[in-house]
Amino acid sequence: MSLRSFTADDVDHLYDLNGDPDVMWFLTGGEPTPRDEVRDRIIPFFLGFYRNYAGLGFWAAETKPGGDFLGWFHLRPADGGDVDLGYRLRKAAWNQGYATEGSLALIGKCFTELGVPRVVAHTMAVNHASRRVMEKCGLRFVGSRPSADLPDIPGAGQGEVEYALTREQWQAAAQPPR
Repeated sequence: MSLRSFTADDVDHLYDLNGDPDVMWFLTGGEPTPRDEVRDRIIPFFLGFYRNYAGLGFWAAETKPGGDFLGWFHLRPADGGDVDLGYRLRKAAWNQGYATEGSLALIGKCFTELGVPRVVAHTMAVNHASRRVMEKCGLRFVGSRPSADLPDIPGAGQGEVEYALTREQWQAAAQPPR
């Protein structure tokens, strides 16, 4: 898999991704994102990150060598100098290791290039697949909280969960045992 910057030409990729009810289940309850919203709001938002936040932003994920669009990953500013890690992948890319691969690459970037003290990630408590990816990447459960921004789907009352990994924890995990 490779990660690249988004361009204005990625409208169709994002429209297809955000049009899949299974992909959007934990975000909108399965409601698709209208094409004009992708074109007029989401793409400009993604592109604005490259100008406004050095080293952070949204990256399109593609297969190597074919260049097939898999989805996206992001690093966004969070409270206290932390960085928020997120991703959204096409259903055909699920259970292929891409979420873990892309997340690990960006976590490494945070701690080796960007000097980030802590990476955080959030998902609905009932999104077990995303929680498992966070755990595979070394993030640790911090806690849960209610959220009014969740879609009205079964389990939404359990709220969202936060996972985090500090630079020190990441470095300790990378050290060989003595």
